Amino acid sequence: MSAAPKAAPDLPAWPRFDDDERAGLIRALEQGQWWRMGGGEVDAFEAEFARHHGSEHGLAVTNGTHALELALQVLGVGPGSEVIVPAFTFISSSQAAQRLGAVAVPVDVYPDTYNIDVAAAAAAISPRTSAIMPVHMAGEVADMDALAKLSADSGVALVQDAAHAHGARWQGRRIGELGSVAAFSFQNGKLMTAGEGGFVVFPDAELREIGFLRHSCGRPRTDRLYFHQTSGSNFRMNEFSAAVLRAQLRRLDGQIDTREQRWPVLSGLLAEIPGVVPQGRDPRCDRRSHYMAMFRIPGIAEEERNRLVDTLQARGLPAFAAFRAIYRSDGFWETGAPDLTVEELARRCPHADAISADGIWLHHRTLLATEAQIHDVAEIVADVVTGSPARR
Repeated sequence: MSAAPKAAPDLPAWPRFDDDERAGLIRALEQGQWWRMGGGEVDAFEAEFARHHGSEHGLAVTNGTHALELALQVLGVGPGSEVIVPAFTFISSSQAAQRLGAVAVPVDVYPDTYNIDVAAAAAAISPRTSAIMPVHMAGEVADMDALAKLSADSGVALVQDAAHAHGARWQGRRIGELGSVAAFSFQNGKLMTAGEGGFVVFPDAELREIGFLRHSCGRPRTDRLYFHQTSGSNFRMNEFSAAVLRAQLRRLDGQIDTREQRWPVLSGLLAEIPGVVPQGRDPRCDRRSHYMAMFRIPGIAEEERNRLVDTLQARGLPAFAAFRAIYRSDGFWETGAPDLTVEELARRCPHADAISADGIWLHHRTLLATEAQIHDVAEIVADVVTGSPARR
């Protein structure tokens, strides 16, 4: 008689909340002003989050996609521009550029960290390139030393897509101390959340002021005569979201501490499973926020990977297929796509193409579990992977 399958551990729920969020919502409610121009929650959150990330120049916005779009617009990206993006990322990275009329140019990523390949980015620079957008995949900070040098040598600005990197550090420096604009997300699954929300950290006050104007329809804070100084849109965060995020920020570091303790355990156990390769880590990323617990099964067919994800979910784990390479989604080609075919981009981006087919990730709440539960998770993954017909 075969043993019963391992039961799924009772993993922590997400989002996490307590009386701090409740108190914040009541505080926002009772102040009597529910938008940022009249209340105080957004202003307070901007100061707290920016300072936490090593900056004095932050702007809260409606969501992470808008944060990227605003960051690019502030740097002058628009029609006729090109923005270099990693091919392996959530499609907001490219869509933010495409919404501004720019062309998104996908380049390959490293096969271990899944972050943008700096040499590939350098090779893609053209006279029309206005920005390079490294994505700190799963909270693993991209090679910001090499990227900063590339930016300085080429004169092309960097825009950090830090949607996964709340609280992360690169050689002791926080995201806001790396000298370039950075955009964060507070979507429901992120490391801090108010359901939706976003944030832009600027390296100086002048760029932040341009960002403020454009996020508020081009209108200065003190304007009473509807004199709009720039074009823009309404990307303003509301007071209730900011109140929730202030509470979320207070527990961020403790949660990252726990994830940093659990990931070496889980990755070590995963690495013992034949055919499984956990996401690598650059030691210069000395504090990783772990938005996802990612691993690959190199050589597996995409259809079989998808079946494994379905089985892991059926066994009670919060498992997901890796992002699809952006050029393999129809939406990428609607506007602002390069004059290349899918096949040509796949040849240029072999690692991104492979990871999108063989990658799996577990939600970061997995890494908030106990160490005993982490062992249970790894046992289920091993059981499912080794039991797959493709692995036998």
